[in-house]
Amino acid sequence: MSDTTVDLVVLGGGSAGYATALRAAELGSSVVLIEKDKVGGTCLHRGCVPTKTLLHAAEVADDARDGAAFGLRTTFDGVDVPGLNKYKDGIVNKAYKGLQGLIKSRGITMVDGVGVFVGPNTVVVGDDRYIGTNVVLATGSYSRSLPGLDIEGRVITSEQALGLEWIPESAIVLGGGVIGVEFASVWASFGTKVTIVEALPSLVPAEDPWAQKLLERAFRKRKIEFSTGVRFAGVTQDDSGVTVTLENGKTFTADLLLVAVGRGSATAGCGFEEAGVTMDRGFVITDERLHTNLPNVYAVGDIVPGLQLAHRGFQHGVFVAEEIAGLNPTVIPDVLIPKITYCDPQIASVGFSEAKAAEQYGTDGIETFLYDLGGNPKSQILRTAGGVKVIRQKDGPVVGIHMVGARVGDMLGEAQLIVGWEAYPEDVAPFVHAHPTQYEAIGEAMLAMAGKPLHVHN
Repeated sequence: MSDTTVDLVVLGGGSAGYATALRAAELGSSVVLIEKDKVGGTCLHRGCVPTKTLLHAAEVADDARDGAAFGLRTTFDGVDVPGLNKYKDGIVNKAYKGLQGLIKSRGITMVDGVGVFVGPNTVVVGDDRYIGTNVVLATGSYSRSLPGLDIEGRVITSEQALGLEWIPESAIVLGGGVIGVEFASVWASFGTKVTIVEALPSLVPAEDPWAQKLLERAFRKRKIEFSTGVRFAGVTQDDSGVTVTLENGKTFTADLLLVAVGRGSATAGCGFEEAGVTMDRGFVITDERLHTNLPNVYAVGDIVPGLQLAHRGFQHGVFVAEEIAGLNPTVIPDVLIPKITYCDPQIASVGFSEAKAAEQYGTDGIETFLYDLGGNPKSQILRTAGGVKVIRQKDGPVVGIHMVGARVGDMLGEAQLIVGWEAYPEDVAPFVHAHPTQYEAIGEAMLAMAGKPLHVHN
């Protein structure tokens, strides 16, 4: 057994872990980064990046199918699955090589293997011990299932879905959250008959009800079927497909079932609880500055209760590296973390929903405004429907912005700055929004809330 002592040991090389390592090395720390699989984690290899390549391919498929609407003679003749996977894997591999090079250039020691935190400041990998003045736990998340629902055969998770070498003729998606609606959107664009099963009353239940209704309307138009408000009871499968039964007795049949019921905290077997780390249902409990209950031990990313988003984990990593260095970084609460669901149409939001804003400030203490993308020329060029919803404190700053429509995720940067900097609509209204762009919709909403609406009806 060998001992290696450094300033910082990071357990987990996903978005949160590698961001911690990169920033800490940049600030002068000696760093060991331990990862059992590939640096980049779920997001790069089995999540965000490969999924979004499929979503872009789906957008291209839709454009080809709808070429006549643009005056073009195009057709969609199906999916070349090997070609699609080559495109997807090429994007992932290029990013992976770039990340490996970046880590090497910063002088970070990469350790390949399963790490176990044994406390108080030590991680064991095989016969070797890595001892840090500080330790950061960043073991990420995994695709959850339901009790008694085995992932096997034609019952798959998003990870298996990304590796499929065929496009299903029909698919049932269990779960109407982000992962579920994104895969439903991809498969529908590729010609699959899709049915979503969601136990809660609406799709994307974490979003503002206004956004939920617009997405459901768009999915109906796209012939994506969904059942909401009734829970899953069970599934049977054979060589030809699956049959899903709901608690009300209704059944659905398809080629496969995608289980997309969320992600769990990947902490089992990592030694956290045994070492005395405070846990709750598999998650690591921290204070707002991401300190655990143990001295000089921090936790970041998906293992910390809250939004499970790669960019939240990345921000956590930068924050903790700066916290360790004594830079006293600013805490970014989850409500200010931007969220994008990349289905068609996209949903993008930051800040409070209308209901949460009413809880915070009272029903009479908020104002809302809706801008319909029907009045936005660039949205018409893109042939998308949707809108922008702005929520402000009464006579006060903007506290939430929600958007639905093609490519609205590209507009979220300005929305985040408005909410994060507690801007008033009157502060934003004078700024010039280039024409014709979709982000003019934010400008129009701000003008209207500042009392000078232009392209909206009074």
